Amino acid sequence: MKLLKQMNVASGFFIALLASFGLLSGASAQPLPDKTIQYIIPFPAAGESDLVARYQSDLSVRKYKQQMMVLNRAGAGGALVWSALNTYPADGTNVVGVNIPHIILQPLQEGIQYKTEDINAIYYYHFTPDALMVSADSPYKTYQEFVAAAKKDPGKMTLAGSSQYSANHMAVERLNKLAGVKITYVPFKGTGDLITALIGMHVDGAMGYLPLAIQQKTKVRTLAIATEKRNPALPDVPTFKELGLNWVDGAYRGVAVPKATPLILQQKLSDYFGVLNSDPETRKKLEDSGFILVDIPLAKIPAFMKEKTPQAMDDAKNAGMIK
Repeated sequence: MKLLKQMNVASGFFIALLASFGLLSGASAQPLPDKTIQYIIPFPAAGESDLVARYQSDLSVRKYKQQMMVLNRAGAGGALVWSALNTYPADGTNVVGVNIPHIILQPLQEGIQYKTEDINAIYYYHFTPDALMVSADSPYKTYQEFVAAAKKDPGKMTLAGSSQYSANHMAVERLNKLAGVKITYVPFKGTGDLITALIGMHVDGAMGYLPLAIQQKTKVRTLAIATEKRNPALPDVPTFKELGLNWVDGAYRGVAVPKATPLILQQKLSDYFGVLNSDPETRKKLEDSGFILVDIPLAKIPAFMKEKTPQAMDDAKNAGMIK
């Protein structure tokens, strides 16, 4: 009997190991083989959240035969969907894209109809570093020129970003503090919505993410990125650290399900997104595009939130959003 138990434990560990490397067959990897997973992205199409969700959906259907449909339901910088998360059926058929620091900071605003603890995240799969960009036609060729212009006319210059109380919003406030400038933040519904304003110079620049900088590198000029090292796709773009600013930050993205979802189903979905995230072809595609992949499954979420919440709150405090 003891030997049988040991064999069962070993077998279970081996299966988990295979799943973590994406080596299980499509049929065995499916969390809901007879149902379609609705993958709800709370932002407009063409942003980072939408792009990755569509990669995951395509991989899910093509390689694992698990039907997955991406739906965009933009509104209130993501709060429209996050406020409704726990009203969705708790049967695993609805997963919702979530962002940090958004879900930590948004509830600080008056009128937001959810709290951070209402968001039941089950997996985080990537990180996108901040990137300061201007149009390719902008007169500002370098970070130094941009900052000098901002110092000359405090409050006059504008930077676009995705939503209020978001990573982009915090990044603009961080730039204001670290560079000793005063730049006005202009929120858009999502990354996809601000591209036209950026390229057309309706704003002086944008505080977006590295994937957008790489994707639009023929149409925008990136002045600095918030990474430890320069990115191979933009070898001439300095990091903020090179420029003397202690700044490595951005946004984390993952998925959440309603709190009432059975724990065993939460685990299956978490494992499944881990399988999707480990696919070699998709990983290369995303990494080449500027996404930094992470693997934060259900069991590690509490510790991850415990780490990220104080950091986000400190940013909000430094920006004068809270006392």
